[in-house]
Amino acid sequence: MVGLYSRRTKKKQPVSDAAGPVIVLVHPQLGENIGACARAMLNCELSALRLVKPKNGWPNEFAVKAASGAHGVLDRVEVFETTEEAIADLTLVYAATARRRDIVKTILTPRAAVASMRDTIAAGNRIGVLFGPERTGLENDDVALAEAAIEVPLNPAFSSLNLAQAVLVIAYEWYQSGSTAPAAETPLPGTERASREAIIAFFEHLERELDDCGFLRPPDKRASMVRNIRNLFQRAALTDQEVRTLRGIVAGLTKWHKGIKRERSD
Repeated sequence: MVGLYSRRTKKKQPVSDAAGPVIVLVHPQLGENIGACARAMLNCELSALRLVKPKNGWPNEFAVKAASGAHGVLDRVEVFETTEEAIADLTLVYAATARRRDIVKTILTPRAAVASMRDTIAAGNRIGVLFGPERTGLENDDVALAEAAIEVPLNPAFSSLNLAQAVLVIAYEWYQSGSTAPAAETPLPGTERASREAIIAFFEHLERELDDCGFLRPPDKRASMVRNIRNLFQRAALTDQEVRTLRGIVAGLTKWHKGIKRERSD
């Protein structure tokens, strides 16, 4: 039996129609677990969620609360009586499991599995990942339906994940494998990176004052000291505002220092 959950809500979060693996929860025990999985899926732009005979039936109000607004995923939930029915239209199925079985099965890390999924989905096929109940995990009969198993490499002394965490690991690897986000960036809200002209003007300002106060001595070491100071500020990737602030600091300290010198000379 297949049923589609429809729920009225004031605001739905956008759900991507981009191709991605189908998440299949086999005999999920609590509505909260289902809702938390939906939340994890939407974090990573996955929207296809299937349930195999959920213990407390469907729909489930506790799933809605735990989903924290991931209604777009819950609206598309499909419910099946058996695992075989849930995966009948899928080309390739993986079984997410936390323990080794007495079954000869290729075991992949989430990252390796996702790499294979990308290639298979790009060829026009549909992929599914099976997850078992949180308390017991998948039964061997369900694992036997999968072409390969996915095992998350974790602390051998404590590798326990709850259901939503397990789903998030797979979903996150899927999302990251297609992400174009830079590995590192420094947002500059309300300002821009300082121009070379502004930075050089700051260097010259600072060095004039350091010469004046006698810091850049002895003369034979001045060149290397200037290079070190410039390199220090170059690593900071200064913004326009930061350069203006630094020049203000130099000007303020210079004014204070010259004032002290005048007082002492008087």
